[in-house]
Amino acid sequence: MAPTTMTRVSPTEVFEQILRGDALFILDVRNEEEYADWRIEGPSVTSINIPYFDLLDGIQPALQQLPNNRPILVVCAKEGSSVFVAEQLREAGLTDVSVLAGGMKAWSEALRPVKVGDLSSGGEVIQFVRFGKGCLSYLIASDGEAVIVDAVRTTDAYEQFAAERGLRIRHVIDTHLHADHISGGRALAEHTGATYWLPPKDAGDVTFAYEPLVAEREITVGKTTVRIVPVYSPGHTIGSTSLVVDGRYLLSGDILFVKSIGRPDLAGKAADWAGDLHQTLYDTYPELSSQLLLLPAHYGDPDEVNPDGSVAARLGDVYEHNGGLQVEDAEAFRRLVTENLPPQPNAYREIRLTNMGKMTPDEDEQREMEIGPNRCAVHG
Repeated sequence: MAPTTMTRVSPTEVFEQILRGDALFILDVRNEEEYADWRIEGPSVTSINIPYFDLLDGIQPALQQLPNNRPILVVCAKEGSSVFVAEQLREAGLTDVSVLAGGMKAWSEALRPVKVGDLSSGGEVIQFVRFGKGCLSYLIASDGEAVIVDAVRTTDAYEQFAAERGLRIRHVIDTHLHADHISGGRALAEHTGATYWLPPKDAGDVTFAYEPLVAEREITVGKTTVRIVPVYSPGHTIGSTSLVVDGRYLLSGDILFVKSIGRPDLAGKAADWAGDLHQTLYDTYPELSSQLLLLPAHYGDPDEVNPDGSVAARLGDVYEHNGGLQVEDAEAFRRLVTENLPPQPNAYREIRLTNMGKMTPDEDEQREMEIGPNRCAVHG
C-alpha cells in the first residue's frame, strides 16, 4: 500500500481556527510534565494528553478517548512523534487526522502580524502576535521608515515585513530587560543598522552599547515626525519605560496588560519594586489620556485576544475592568504582587543573562530556554 500523505496544519492556521471558534480536538503526545506546563488552549479547544511512549505498543489507549466524528490534530514537541501516532490512527480507521507542522517548537515561534491602528499623519501600527507564548511586539511605520518595539528573537519576520512594504528599520526599542523570552532587539539593530534603545536603569550590567531610553528623549519616525515619547514606568523592572506613540497609543511593555498587571519579582526585587509598580499604575498612568489604546508586550489569557487576533483595549476601559487596578491600598497591593504569585517563567535567570549579553547560547539552547508560557502577569 502506498504511504498516505500526512496533512500538516501550520501554527498560524491553528490559531486562526481558534479565532473563528472552530471546534478543535487535540491529542497531545508529549510527556505529562510538558503538557501540564504549556499547551494549546482556547475557548473552542478540547485536548487530551497521552504520552507518545504509552502508544508505542499500540494506540488502543488513544482510540478509547478520541471522537470518531471530529477532526483530530496530533501535537508533539517537534512533529516526528505526532506523525507516527497520526499514521497509526489513520490505519485504525480515523480518516480526519492531521498533525501540527513543526510541533510545539513551531507553535512557540510563529508570529502573526495584525494592523491595530493608523497614525494621524499617515502610517500604521502593526502588532506581531507570538500566540504560542503570548508575546506581543510592534512595528510603527511612517514615510518609508519603521520602529520595532520589543522584538522577539526570530527577527526575520520583521525584516521580511519591512522589505515587502519598502520600509527601512531606523530604530529598535526594548521597553525593559526581558525575562520571559530572548530579545531580538540588539541583533535586529545590528543587522539593519538601526539605533538600539534600552532603559539605562535596566542596563547596568549589559555588555553592549545602546542608546538610553529615557523620558527626556523623543524618537521620530518618518518625514512627518511621528512622535514616540518615553514615559518612565517602573515596577516590572526598575527601568521599565512605556511609549506614547502619536498621542494615540500606549505601548506599556510588561507593566500593564488588558486583564492583569506586571509582576515585580523576576529580578528578585519584589519587595523593592512593588511600590514603584503601584505608583506607575495608580499615579503615572491615570494622568495619561483614557482614550489611548493600550498595547501591551504580553497577554496571558486567550480571552484577551480580540476577534481579529489583536490584543488591545482602550486605557479607560482597562481601568474599569482590570482587577489589578482596583486595589488602591498600598499594603493590599503589595501583598497582591508579592504573595501567592504564579510560577516564574522557565529559565528566566538564563534569559535575563542572555539579554544582558553575559550568555551566548546557540539557537537550539535559546529555543529550549524559551519553551513554555510567558508568566509575566499578576491577576487581580
